Amino acid sequence: MNITAADVNKLRQMTGAGMMDCKKALTEAEGDFDKAVEILRKAGQKVAAKRADNETNEGLVLISDNGKNATILALACETEPVSKVDSFRELAADVLKTGVENNAKDKETLLATKMSDGRTVEEAIIELVGKIGEKIVVTDYQFVEAEQVVSYTHSTGKLGVLVAFDNTQGTDVTEVGKDVAMQIAAMKPVGLDKDDVDPAIVQKEIEIGMEVARQEGKPEAMLEKIAMGKLGKFYKESTLLNQEFVKDNSLTIAQLLEKTLKGLKITAFKRVQI
Repeated sequence: MNITAADVNKLRQMTGAGMMDCKKALTEAEGDFDKAVEILRKAGQKVAAKRADNETNEGLVLISDNGKNATILALACETEPVSKVDSFRELAADVLKTGVENNAKDKETLLATKMSDGRTVEEAIIELVGKIGEKIVVTDYQFVEAEQVVSYTHSTGKLGVLVAFDNTQGTDVTEVGKDVAMQIAAMKPVGLDKDDVDPAIVQKEIEIGMEVARQEGKPEAMLEKIAMGKLGKFYKESTLLNQEFVKDNSLTIAQLLEKTLKGLKITAFKRVQI
């Protein structure tokens, strides 16, 4: 059948796909718009499967924060130019909005959640993969809730932090919250305190400490004791409450909180980076 320019333009407006892709889909579907849309979606699935192993080192981190709870999303792609394309940035905003409005608390729930146009988040991402031609994926999605949540987005747009505070006693802790959030962004703590560190990380640090001591010629009987000493240094450098405050290294973060407001607690933090 004859596929007109108006038909192609109509499908393009419906899907956002390229002109030649729309014409090809309409021709294959013999002018049936619903079938053409399905053909374009399958094309996106094929591209997604083909590029599944590609690295995604670019993208965008977005935060929705109402002061009591906050959601952070990382939508990643393969190249920097794609991360700046309007359709990619609009999709990131729509995905975050969908998650917040539907109370999605984790990535799996988010991907299965339907957007305002009836597509799931996963389907919308696959469709954009088909249009853009490179891998796009939600690499992280986190939710926190507390008496007060403070957020921070780095100027690159590729790094964001959420910090959850309790026992605020009605005090606005935004100022100290921003300082702590920037500390987390810069210093990359692996846990809130010693007990929050993944046991696998702890075991690895002990093994590394023992091996370094062995290489230095220390007696075998002393290796574990030396490694435990190094582990104490690791906790000091790598757990948030025990880290030195970057703006005043006479204080740890735990001491900073106590100095700001007696009993002030951080209950959770999330650091998300492309």
